[in-house]
Amino acid sequence: MMQHQLAVQARMRPETLERVLRVVRHRGFQICSVNMEATPGTDDINIEMTVASPRPVELLFSQLSKLVDVAHVEVQQLTSQQIRA
Repeated sequence: MMQHQLAVQARMRPETLERVLRVVRHRGFQICSVNMEATPGTDDINIEMTVASPRPVELLFSQLSKLVDVAHVEVQQLTSQQIRA
């Protein structure tokens, strides 16, 4: 499986993190790590996550970008390491 590191900027809403995590799961990706922080002085959050899957990360990127509260998605790093599930 390939690991991918993603950065997501979104509006802070009670359901935003839940929607992001649901899309990750529905697209067949496993979450290896996740960190969420509020941006001081704004109504935004930054979510950094590492996901793993044999599927192309573009599938996940495309679906996360379509979420209503998501402002920006960036694939920060592509890791070609093989990991054990």
